[in-house]
Amino acid sequence: MFYYLFDLLADFDIPGAGMWQSISFRSGATIILSLLITTVFGKKLIRILQRKQIGEEVRDLGLEGQMQKKGTPTMGGVIILSAIVIPTLLFAKLNNVYILLMLVTTVFLGLIGFVDDYIKVFKKNKEGLAGRFKILGQVGLGIIVVATLFINDDVLVRQNVKDANGNDLTEIVIDAATGEQSVRMVTKNVKSTVTTIPFVKKNEFNYEWIPSFFGLKYWWMKWLVYAVAIILIITAVSNAANLTDGLDGLATGTSAISGATLAVLAYVSGNIIYADYLNIMYIPNIGELTVFIAAFIGATVGFLWYNSYPAQVFMGDTGSLALGGILAVFSIIIRKEILIPLLAGIFLIENLSVVIQVSWFKYTKRKTGTGRRVFLMSPIHHHYQKKGIPESKIVTRFWIVGIILAVLTIVTLKIR
Repeated sequence: MFYYLFDLLADFDIPGAGMWQSISFRSGATIILSLLITTVFGKKLIRILQRKQIGEEVRDLGLEGQMQKKGTPTMGGVIILSAIVIPTLLFAKLNNVYILLMLVTTVFLGLIGFVDDYIKVFKKNKEGLAGRFKILGQVGLGIIVVATLFINDDVLVRQNVKDANGNDLTEIVIDAATGEQSVRMVTKNVKSTVTTIPFVKKNEFNYEWIPSFFGLKYWWMKWLVYAVAIILIITAVSNAANLTDGLDGLATGTSAISGATLAVLAYVSGNIIYADYLNIMYIPNIGELTVFIAAFIGATVGFLWYNSYPAQVFMGDTGSLALGGILAVFSIIIRKEILIPLLAGIFLIENLSVVIQVSWFKYTKRKTGTGRRVFLMSPIHHHYQKKGIPESKIVTRFWIVGIILAVLTIVTLKIR
């Protein structure tokens, strides 16, 4: 909104109006407003939740300090979502397809989580929204994402032009000032299912190679494979974030770290100079997503003001489902979804711990009649609680691991 307002005012030579064209300036303004919304209005929302007795119902799992959390206000994800959506609407270019897609993702998954929390809190049903409906919603979002990337003409990536033998075409460029000659690749912006593979020189992977490997040459096959992959990624990461939200500040802090990493990746991918220097895929118009992810970072960091140990409010599924989905869709849009196991490694570990625990229990029960466990409790953060490690220390250590993984994700830009 402000982008368009100051774009009009720029014609009147108003001092400072030109700054609003800058992505970095608008990202800075966005993160400040997000922090203000979560810290200032967050307290008021907590009081409203307390007044209406919208508190957490806690099952006794025998964890230290667990029952002290009973009655803590939940559904605080509303604070996070508001601090993402409002600044984005104010500071981002709203005609950008990627911004619109991220706003749809935020609201869509936020509503699913809100319904789940509403059933738990007001209907007193601890199971919440049936799992099949959550999955159905996540699949629906995946279809929306793939359909948008397929249909919208603004969704393009820059790729090298190939000759008949599959080799990169080059052209000679003459510098107008010096007369010096240089050779560069011939490129064009195309609609493609290409994505990025880390740690390899030719770091691009095209989903169309999968059906081609099996001799399937139909054009729609690559988009079908792409759609299946995208749906699986969104569902997995969204649910993994939900599982991670079990200790004060764990999911929130981990999401903030991942968000900051994605901000770097989006900015360099949307800047043709940095993309050329780093030899990474350039995606036109993707840099605008830096404004959105700045709101995401501000919202999650600001929410930690009240969600860090001991938490004054929980985000509930309203927040956790949306946070995971945002990270997944954002990674997909900037063509970095294969980096998710590294970028969101904490979510992956939490998810795998549950899968391993359940699978091993069922297997041993079928073989011996008695189910056995790998961990004292899953997700894995509860395993460490059972070992007597204080909750705040577990969260801090997970954050440190998250930072290490974030740094490794960023260095994939250069290490190949």
